[in-house]
Amino acid sequence: MTADPIRVAIVEDRAEVREGLAALIGASEGFVCLARFGDAESFLAGVASDSGDRPELDVALMDIGLPGMDGIEAVRHLRRARPDVQAMMLTVYEDDDHVFEALRSGATGYVLKTTPPADLLDALRSLHAGGSPMSSGIARRVVEAFHRGPVVAEDEAPLTPREAEILDLLVQGFRYREIAERLFISLDTVRTHVRHVYEKMHVRSRAEAAAKVLGRAP
Repeated sequence: MTADPIRVAIVEDRAEVREGLAALIGASEGFVCLARFGDAESFLAGVASDSGDRPELDVALMDIGLPGMDGIEAVRHLRRARPDVQAMMLTVYEDDDHVFEALRSGATGYVLKTTPPADLLDALRSLHAGGSPMSSGIARRVVEAFHRGPVVAEDEAPLTPREAEILDLLVQGFRYREIAERLFISLDTVRTHVRHVYEKMHVRSRAEAAAKVLGRAP
C-alpha cells in the first residue's frame, strides 16, 4: 500500500509563480495540488468556510505579499477555522518582523522563494510529517532571537551549549536521527538532550519549544 498523497493548496498572486508551483507539486510523486488561489480571500472562502463541502487539505503554501488580506493574516484565519491544515510561508521576505509575525500567526514552516524545487518538496514532506521546516537563514534568525532574549526565566535552568545546538536543529525541523548524524552522537544521546531541553524550558514538544523561542523574540 502507498501512503496517501500530501494535498497542497497554493496561495500566490503572481500567476507565473502560482502555475509553476502547481506544475511542480502536481508532477511530483506523493503530492496533489488540490487548488490554487491568487488572493487570501478566495482561499479562505474555498477551504475555511462553514459549509460541508470543504476540501480535505493538508498544507497551505502561502505567500505573504498578497493583494487585499496578506498571507500572515490569512494564516490567522486559517488556524482558527481549519486547525487541521498546516501553513507554510513561501515568500521573499526574510526580515525579523515578517518571520516572527508569520510564525506567531500559526505558520509551522517558513521558506524563501529562492529555495530549490527539490528542497521545497522536502520541506513540504517535513511539515506534513510534523516538522517545522525553515530556510537555513530563517532558522538562524529564530535561534539568534532566542539568544538575544531573556533566555532564562526565573524558574528555568540555562541550556548547555550542546542543548542549545540541538534546540537550533529541532527548530529547523531536523529529525532525531538526522541530528544524531550531524552532531556525531548516538540517537539515545539526542533523546536525552531533548528531554533535558524540554524539562528546562517547561515544554512537552518540539512545537511548544519553538513557540517559546519565538515568544522571546523582540
